[in-house]
Amino acid sequence: MANNSRGGKTFPTLDPRTAEVIAHVAEAESEDVNRAVAAARKAFDEGPWPRMTAYERSRIMLRFADLVEENTNELAALETWDNGKTYEQAIGEVEVLTLLFRYYAGWADKIHGLTVPVDGSYHVQTLHEPIGVEGQIIQWNFPLLIVASSAVSCGVSVVIWWSLIIVLKGKWLRS
Repeated sequence: MANNSRGGKTFPTLDPRTAEVIAHVAEAESEDVNRAVAAARKAFDEGPWPRMTAYERSRIMLRFADLVEENTNELAALETWDNGKTYEQAIGEVEVLTLLFRYYAGWADKIHGLTVPVDGSYHVQTLHEPIGVEGQIIQWNFPLLIVASSAVSCGVSVVIWWSLIIVLKGKWLRS
């Protein structure tokens, strides 16, 4: 696997069933985290995602859900290899991931502002809009479900920090 770490360090990820090394992955340092946050900030400030219509974001999220669903077996096998879950548990988690992305895609164009009546000839309106970058620290036991974030449907850029024992599916999702 490619090493995108600034320092070039790697660490082994182990098959939880056999404790054998199955891959070496990049070991991030603080500079790598800073670069990831800066890239997410740049994507938020200059990229298309937060400026897309909610309908466009919804369509992309639905397409992502379709891709996950089309690759359920591969992703479930990777989850089993990476995390040690049974294949049946991993299939269930991938199916829920697909459902959650479709759920949040459905909300993307249903988040509206409110008009609040006030005295006089004034009105107050709230407008919900993306405001920046979200950081997610992903735990090891149900990692795929956390990735299905409502923040994505709202146009926020997300930096994901995977648990060190479950990094393979993160590389798959990134690709």
